[in-house]
This record gives sequence, structure tokens and C-alpha cells, in this order.
Amino acid sequence: MRALKIAATGMLAQQMRVETISNNLANMSTTGYNARRAEFADLHYQQLSRAGTVNAADGTVLPTGVQLGLGVRPAAVSVHLAQGSLSATNGDLDLAIEGKGYLEVTLPSGQAAYTRDGGLKRSADGLIVTSDGFAVSPEITIPSDALSISINADGEVYAYFSETAEAQLLGQFSLVGFSNAKGLEAMGSNLFVETEASGSALVSSPGQDGLGTLRQGYLEDSSVDAVREVTELIEAQRGYELNAKVISAADQMLGATTQIR
Repeated sequence: MRALKIAATGMLAQQMRVETISNNLANMSTTGYNARRAEFADLHYQQLSRAGTVNAADGTVLPTGVQLGLGVRPAAVSVHLAQGSLSATNGDLDLAIEGKGYLEVTLPSGQAAYTRDGGLKRSADGLIVTSDGFAVSPEITIPSDALSISINADGEVYAYFSETAEAQLLGQFSLVGFSNAKGLEAMGSNLFVETEASGSALVSSPGQDGLGTLRQGYLEDSSVDAVREVTELIEAQRGYELNAKVISAADQMLGATTQIR
């Protein structure tokens, strides 16, 4: 009985959907997080009677045929790229990206990674790093005697000192864009790495080549819509229950065949 296996694939699909939704809800407060969506496709079909097959001696053909589907399979878990709302923090090293683009960081292995989490910190040596201690590229060091710093929309970092009123330029942040940002591979800790699907990284200054600008003293909130996620959670739960009922009905049908005497 095909119904047992078909319904089992449906239950697995809805389980994966619930897992994706639960991850979205768990990251409602994650800086710069974009919601994921589970996508599915139907499995292949058994052609019991192909459409267009000659059905009689006079050349009559079947208009539709008989095709039995064998269930559903996961097709993708795609990222819904959306700008999250900006929350004011008044932190000197808190940066929100308004528009497209990612900050580039350097991992301990030397590999480049990318993030929209602008909650930056200052290391013991004055180097600007992420919350996990990864240096932001290009590297910018804040002098220990700097009273405050200012970062404009173009990513230029200025430091103010007590002995002079004029600000000193320390460096400039760059942003990185991709032709297919959905193809980036998530590695946790708000970091992504480049893949063949994402295309090569395009490094440019903020506000150029279609990239966004920076806003100091703000952080980008998660783009998760809690109402939508809960609605989809209810739909997934009902879908799981319906597939379970199909298995129960198929089991009763099989039980009826074994009781025939």
C-alpha cells in the first residue's frame, strides 16, 4: 500500500517545516537574523498509464493517463532577505547596515566570513572585532588615548583626542555584496561563508555599487514575523496530523485484508 510511505514522507516534511519555524522563533532576538522558509517538491510519479498512449485500434489516445505520486521531498530551506528594524543603542561601536551588504571578518584560520551583526567590540589591543573576537576587515585599531570615536554613513572611523579638537581618521569600513546572497552558507554565530552558489564577493565602500550605508549607534533587529511564524506552525501541525490519519486509515485497510476468510 503506497499510502503508508506517501503519508510518511508528508509527516517528515511537516516535521522539517516545524523545525525551521522553531529556529526562526528561537532567533527572534538575534541581531540581523533573516527568517528561513522550508520549501518542498513532489517526488517522482509511477506511470501506470501514460498520457498519449494509444488505447484502441482506431488510434484513440488517452487524454490524461494514470500517474500516481509517491509523496513529497525537501527542496530547499531558503533565506527570506529582508531589512530588519533598527534599534537605537547609542553604542560607539554598534553599526546597523541600511540596505544590502555584509561586514567582512577574518576567522582564526584566515578564511573570510561575512555578517550583518554590527555589535562590534574593542579588543585589548584596540582592534575592532566581533562579539566572538574575530577582526573586522579592513582592520582598524583605536588608540588607547582616544576619548570617543565617530563613524559616518560611508564607514569612515574618526577618533577624538583631548589635546586636539580636530578628529583623526583611523580607517574606513567596507561592505561586501553578492549576486546571490541566498546562496551563502550559514555557519552559526551570525556568520556566513561564500559558496559557488552565492558568487564571488564584491567589496566596495558603503553607499556604492548598490550596497547600503552604515548607521552608528544602532543595531538591526531580526526580521522574523512572530505572527506569521505561529500561523505557519499551526498549519504544519495540522498537516502532520492529517498525514498521521492517512497512516492510521491505511493501517486499518491492511488490517481488513488480513481478516478476510
